[in-house]
Amino acid sequence: MMAEQTQTPVERGSRKTARGYVVSDKMAKTIVVEVEDRKMHRLYGKVLRSTSKISVHDEENSAGIGDLVVVAETRPLSASKHWRLVEIVERAK
Repeated sequence: MMAEQTQTPVERGSRKTARGYVVSDKMAKTIVVEVEDRKMHRLYGKVLRSTSKISVHDEENSAGIGDLVVVAETRPLSASKHWRLVEIVERAK
């Protein structure tokens, strides 16, 4: 007879997370988050700051401009959205 096989769940790859500030909340269910990346110059050792803006899916429209948020990488939700809102760390004052 055929032996019964148990299926183990497939382990998902690790998802990137990022912290940044909301710079726009004008769209429906979408916010724009500015993420800062710090890199050290290879030769001179100076810390260089570079920023990038990413579109983030915000299901409840809960984040506002100036909020510090944590976002996580996810499957493509639209042509430009590949991130989703995880939590709001600090509200804007």
